[in-house]
Amino acid sequence: MAKARKNGLYREISEELSALMRSGWADTERRDVQLVEQAPYAARRRAALSALFPGERLVIPSGSLRIRSNDSHYPFRPYTGYVHLTGDRSRDCALVLEPRPEGGHDAYCYRLPRDGRDTDTFWTGMTAELWTGRRSSLAESERELGLACRDIRTLPGLLRDTSAPTRAIRGHDPALDATLGTPDERATERDEELEEALSGLRLVKDAWEIGEMRRAVDSTVRGFTDVVRELSQAVATSERWIEGTFFRRARVEGNDVGYGSICAAGEHATIMHWTDNDGPVRPGELLLLDAGVETRTLYTADVTRTLPISGTFSPLQRKVYDAVYEAQEAGMAAVKPGAGYRDFHEAAQRSMTERLVAWGLVEGPAERAYELGLQRRFTMAGTGHMLGLDVHDCALARNEDYVDGLLEPGMVLTVEPGLYFQADDLTVPEEWRGIGVRIEDDLLVTADGYENLSAGLPRSAAEVEAWMREFAG
Repeated sequence: MAKARKNGLYREISEELSALMRSGWADTERRDVQLVEQAPYAARRRAALSALFPGERLVIPSGSLRIRSNDSHYPFRPYTGYVHLTGDRSRDCALVLEPRPEGGHDAYCYRLPRDGRDTDTFWTGMTAELWTGRRSSLAESERELGLACRDIRTLPGLLRDTSAPTRAIRGHDPALDATLGTPDERATERDEELEEALSGLRLVKDAWEIGEMRRAVDSTVRGFTDVVRELSQAVATSERWIEGTFFRRARVEGNDVGYGSICAAGEHATIMHWTDNDGPVRPGELLLLDAGVETRTLYTADVTRTLPISGTFSPLQRKVYDAVYEAQEAGMAAVKPGAGYRDFHEAAQRSMTERLVAWGLVEGPAERAYELGLQRRFTMAGTGHMLGLDVHDCALARNEDYVDGLLEPGMVLTVEPGLYFQADDLTVPEEWRGIGVRIEDDLLVTADGYENLSAGLPRSAAEVEAWMREFAG
């Protein structure tokens, strides 16, 4: 009897069972595979990356499954840099680029081939095809990605060839990390430079990516409307209903949510990253919903609206909301080509500082308060970030290209000012405590300014109230 890896109650495989399992399978090779839509764009991105590192080998893994508990895994989400350069979303793969010193490069996608039916590997083990689903063959993958594909089990042999210096992305595939060995200080620096370059490549979106961002935002707009329609169900249950409602839209129209949805009612709205989503939803309080649909190609939206659960803002709630709206207007007006990336943040923050000083919550004058950062007690975070394959996209790009850089057409970013008065903050009047307001939209920098991709959702207080009357009933 042959031995099998432990799966449930079974420990051994009889020769008869092995023979039975290996026979009677149809040829399922797909010969009508079409090139993915983003393949030519991905090819240009690979060329741009290779041009930065002539004569070096670049290794970018997709990543591997991570254990959740025992023999169950977390849902797989590939490494962003790999997706950007290939259009592929498979696990246990690696893109290898061999930039030539004279220009140009060779590119190979190393990946798991299909499990052959002439061994027991296709049906034994928790990552076998019969357990986790059919993989593409190497030939299918080549046609789909427009890339030469090789068996990833041959990659260690290539990496043992040290004739070319190698840069690699580590921390996503333990097997690959083990093959590469422990890097010294210089190798770590070189790898970090590769990660920095990958992040910088995503700062300006191409036409195909902008189309995906539109799809992500449009689905997100529908998800927010779903929540408004079902708000009475959330009042009867909890924030979990809101989370589930939006998640349903994300899974039906996309791949997933792009990040953990923040469904924060009442004083939870003052917590920047409230993702427990287990609190009550009470009329008279506010609901801060920060959520985004991730498309099937893994581009995500990131939108926030703050809603009066009863359908109408109280005077104080509206006062705070209007201040945040004015700050967002000021921030959005600063988004244009050639403007500093920090300009929209500073414009929004200065606007909120002036309001906080006028309300007597921060000691003025406003310019002094802003220079000292006193407003941050109530504004807490920055006013936005780049957006794309990651919700906080391009995070490892060079400062001079990102936070200290200039805006360019094709960049996509969020503008999301907020004011948060904590429930235990004794420096504000009691009636202010527990109020949190954030308004967030996704902006595409254009040749002459910006386009608000999420303009399909209402923003002003009056528009929000009318929207809720229309859909919440």
